[in-house]
Amino acid sequence: MPEPAVVLGPQTEFDPDLVVVRMDQIGGAKFTEPPLLVVEIRSPSTALIDLNRKKAAYERFGVPSYWILNPDPPQPELTVFELRAGGYAPVAKTSQPFAVGRPFTVSIDPADLTRGLPRSPGPARLAPAPPG
Repeated sequence: MPEPAVVLGPQTEFDPDLVVVRMDQIGGAKFTEPPLLVVEIRSPSTALIDLNRKKAAYERFGVPSYWILNPDPPQPELTVFELRAGGYAPVAKTSQPFAVGRPFTVSIDPADLTRGLPRSPGPARLAPAPPG
């Protein structure tokens, strides 16, 4: 669905990169009930927002699973949070294949999630000065 929005309240609406909802929630592009899973793809301009403001808002709204994919390290990294006792608990932070049981059982390889995407250029390196 193009540009799904999660409406957290009258003044708060986020447009996550990926939203997984129950079948009975499908019908419009705006979701007013907590989706099963929200995934944000981290970028330098959104990193602090994804890890702080959005995470706290999704937690308060009751989104059971929140994932943040960082596509830029040498190996892409996925951070998984699950709602437990009213707050998000970190479940995984990995670049390796792993399996989760919530919100549904799935095996994930973070590298597969970013295969084919352009990589950010690494830090600039200066060439050694020619002998003098």
